[in-house]
Amino acid sequence: MKTLMKYELVINEALRSALMYDMPDEQIYEFISFFGKHIGCDRFYIFEDNKKEHVAVNTYEWCAQGVSKEIDNLQDVDMNIINWWYDIFDEGKNVIIQDVETIKEEHPYTYSTLLKQNVKSLVVCPIRYKDEISAFFGVDNPPINENLGLTTFLDMIATMVVSFLKIRNAQIKTKRAAKLSGYSALAQIYMSMHYINVQTHQFHIVKINNVVLKYLGREALHEKYDIEDNFMKHMRTIYKKFCKPEYLEYEFDFIDLNTLEERLKNRKSIENVFYGKLSGWCRSRFIPVDYDEDGHLLHVLYCVECIDEQKKREDKLLYMAQTDIMTGISNRGSGEKMIERVLNNKVSGMMCLVDCDKFKAINDTYGHMVGDEVIIAIANTLQKSCRDKDVVMRLGGDEFAMFIPGVTEQKCAQSFIDRLFENINNIKIEALEDKKIVISLGACIYDGKEELSFDDLYYRADSAMYQSKKKDGCSATIFRK
Repeated sequence: MKTLMKYELVINEALRSALMYDMPDEQIYEFISFFGKHIGCDRFYIFEDNKKEHVAVNTYEWCAQGVSKEIDNLQDVDMNIINWWYDIFDEGKNVIIQDVETIKEEHPYTYSTLLKQNVKSLVVCPIRYKDEISAFFGVDNPPINENLGLTTFLDMIATMVVSFLKIRNAQIKTKRAAKLSGYSALAQIYMSMHYINVQTHQFHIVKINNVVLKYLGREALHEKYDIEDNFMKHMRTIYKKFCKPEYLEYEFDFIDLNTLEERLKNRKSIENVFYGKLSGWCRSRFIPVDYDEDGHLLHVLYCVECIDEQKKREDKLLYMAQTDIMTGISNRGSGEKMIERVLNNKVSGMMCLVDCDKFKAINDTYGHMVGDEVIIAIANTLQKSCRDKDVVMRLGGDEFAMFIPGVTEQKCAQSFIDRLFENINNIKIEALEDKKIVISLGACIYDGKEELSFDDLYYRADSAMYQSKKKDGCSATIFRK
């Protein structure tokens, strides 16, 4: 009875000491420190079980002066090493090893693990609370002949340890819930949002499309703040179903958490655009949330937003910026850039300049509306005579230019010109009645070897055009050095 009263007094004193602190982690550490000093052992520690990974993790440890800390070395300890401890716990007993040498033959893995820590004896007690807490705590090298009394003492404080762990877990859950609740408000502007631990790849689904959720076999998010594993596998499953195949590889690279820290270095966010089968054009984005004590990226938000309408507006503006509004073919600015790219890549071909003969007379005689109709008809004919990879552009007024990759021989060039002239000859403008449209063409061949610019080719083709203008009817001249 006196012994129990003595233990109760010590426990009450330990509680008062622990409650001087505000944070659960500080309270737990103070609690085990108090008992470690009182007992006179080398270490007092708590290991918490991760049943999913089948490992035990040293989460709290107090060490006597001069005793080496083991907490950094005892993370993710394979439960198989101490599986016989769990068998004893299941019998409602504590593990008592009065001399570590006695387990050398029967439990060699446990023996070698303890020997490395200079453990000669120990007492370990289980901590279990429903399915929420599964752990054990114990002491290394307690005073000789104190083991049996010590187990009674440890059993008495087990409930207190459970209480501290429950308070800690509740606070963690409350903080996480508050944080995710804040993100839920932010998520309103996104189609989906995930909160991810970059280091463990675990994640929370803050928001997700209901169609995607049903595809994953879930009618709803069962628990708003559930932790799930393997973010990349989760997203790959979704994208294989809902992302256009041609964008899959790029998005898979983008969601790679193993390279994310480097890609986010000194940046507030990174983004990628893909085409989704549910909502059209989408933008995915990683936003850093926080970093660990060593400065490494810890948590990020992965957000997906629909930008289909924005993309359509951007495409329209881009089209207007690059297109001749009257004819629908490339304007001078975009056409020059395309030809410059071809020249930079040393792609051989033929550059042609085309203009309509006596176009001013058509405008003066038949009016500008007919003149516009002629310009449009020539543009359509040039485009019809070319391939998709050929560059066709309007330089302005009645002047046009083309670049035909691969045409480098005189015979091939003449064949293209003949076909073009035939197509021009077939143009019919009702207001012109039987009057035919006549064009002049100047061309030059680029062999893919010279260092030439667009202006260089233009000068050569224009020199040839000058010769064509001296002839009647549709005529063409190819520049010769």
